[in-house]
Amino acid sequence: MAALGSVGSAIVLLSLKTFLAASTGSLGVLSEALHSTLDLIAAIITYLSVRVSDRPADADHTYGHGKVENFSAFLETGLLILTAAYIIWEAVQRLFFRQITIRPSLLAIGILGIALGIDLLRSRALARVAREQMSEALEADALHFATDVWSTSVVIIGFALAWLGQRTGLSWLRYADPVAALGVAAVVIWVAARLGRRTAEALLDTAPAGLQERVAHAVEELDGVLSTERVRVRRAGNRHFVDVTVSIPRAVSFEQVHAISDAVERRVGEIIPADVMVHMEPRAQAGEHIFDSIRAAAQRRGLAVHDLSAHQLDGHLFIQMHLEVDEHLSLRDAHRQATELENEIRKLPSLTRNGDTNRVLVNIHIEPLGTHIATVDRASGDLRGLAHDVEEFVNGLRGEFHVLQDCHEVRVQEVERRIQLSCHCAMDGNLPITVIHEVTARLEDRVKERFPQIARVTIHPEPPEAREN
Repeated sequence: MAALGSVGSAIVLLSLKTFLAASTGSLGVLSEALHSTLDLIAAIITYLSVRVSDRPADADHTYGHGKVENFSAFLETGLLILTAAYIIWEAVQRLFFRQITIRPSLLAIGILGIALGIDLLRSRALARVAREQMSEALEADALHFATDVWSTSVVIIGFALAWLGQRTGLSWLRYADPVAALGVAAVVIWVAARLGRRTAEALLDTAPAGLQERVAHAVEELDGVLSTERVRVRRAGNRHFVDVTVSIPRAVSFEQVHAISDAVERRVGEIIPADVMVHMEPRAQAGEHIFDSIRAAAQRRGLAVHDLSAHQLDGHLFIQMHLEVDEHLSLRDAHRQATELENEIRKLPSLTRNGDTNRVLVNIHIEPLGTHIATVDRASGDLRGLAHDVEEFVNGLRGEFHVLQDCHEVRVQEVERRIQLSCHCAMDGNLPITVIHEVTARLEDRVKERFPQIARVTIHPEPPEAREN
């Protein structure tokens, strides 16, 4: 609606200035009429470009249609330059080669004053809507009519001086009209230069000054981001597209990576509304723990490791871990994967000294990665008696294991002809988990010694208040 209103205003102004140019013979008014003709063409282009640029992205224009606004501004720049060239040529002709008598009047000056008021109101209205909608096309149109205010003022001054020259007999004042036209041409060139520069920057994807630095600094302050490696910004109409490459700790999970990406998108959106693409680069943190380096090496191979431990032995670093592999692999294939992982761990920069890999010893326990969901054998008989015996046995060990406070929720089931037991054990909640893990391991061994028919024991440790809840 703003662009359509601009078209209507341009038609009114062109009609007024064409009438004045024909009735007065003033080059200044003629130049303004030509300028208004350009404004009408520009307003029509703006109206059409705004309608097209509002269309959503499609299969042929995956970044939307915003560049149509920039292209329309490019066309307006060319029209401005052509108009300025004609005005300068005509002014030079009237100053040095031929003389044209103009017929100024107070009525003509009044009509130009009305045109000045229309230009002022329209430029302010367009500028307001352009800020609200972030429309470059409307902003260019507003800039056009803002310069019309100055150029019309120059013409009024030149027109008034020519009228005064006729009344006072000062013949040299007849040059005020072509000089005023040169003033209009200067304003047009100034507008064309500003508009042309902005249009070229948009069409050539020039990043707005300082925006890349602001985005990079803001993203680096987010939790989980080590550094911002690259920021690229391009603009299409009133929309920006931002590509951000950040480095993150390589030990974080995929879910954490996704959360960091969302945080980056939100932070960039707070700086400037944009379509944001985030690319993550895994990096080793300064002072990265040796276990994180080992887990990262396993993750690169798509392997899962747990129960990592390490200790010094006669100048050597001895590393132990459990490796989970596909349960359908043969021993030969599983051993090959373990050997390849061992070799990579021994070559980690954080573990080697001057390329010496012999000081690092790696022992890997291979176990199947569980994917099979077993079925409980319902024909195995009643195992509740065994569960009761296990519960009494474990609770009887409280004198030996002082951290143990209670054993409960004991379940015994036969799964594919193997008896499995699970239970909960309340323990001192203030102890470190390393101590608790050692206690649960010893408890599992004691249960298997007492009840050899049980193939698997799983103990869930918990603080006393967890049972109360």
